[in-house]
Amino acid sequence: MKPKWKTIIYSLILTFIFAFGGGIVTYLGMPKYDASTHPYLTPPSWLFPVVWSILFLLMAYSAAVVYDAHAAHTPKAVVIYLLQLTLNFWWCVMFFGFGAYLFAFILLLLLWGAVLAMIIVFCKVKKPAGLIQIPYLLWLTFAAYLNLGVYLLNR
Repeated sequence: MKPKWKTIIYSLILTFIFAFGGGIVTYLGMPKYDASTHPYLTPPSWLFPVVWSILFLLMAYSAAVVYDAHAAHTPKAVVIYLLQLTLNFWWCVMFFGFGAYLFAFILLLLLWGAVLAMIIVFCKVKKPAGLIQIPYLLWLTFAAYLNLGVYLLNR
């Protein structure tokens, strides 16, 4: 499971363009989020960028593996990958940018489904590339709990 370095670099750049955009929106929305009531089990704020950085690195690497595989399912996998990156970005916009917590929750459920589809298709191309996305799906499950909690506690 070794993609070419050039593919890894392109994948990292593409992935972190989305991550950076979402990060800016998140940073700008943090004062409103910090002032809101959070559900039980909300981790400390410093943990979020650490976890997301790891997840985005794993995403970029597995996308590079899948892209370099040149398998029958590779084009579909790349489309789903780009879809989930886009949904991830728009979740940040809705949650942190607009404070539209309910709409963000619905978007997060769509993102969860897209990531599940990505895992399935990535596994069809290169199984390890799909399996290393499971932490992302688990984190999104926890994020859904947090998102819904913020909505319910602040409406």
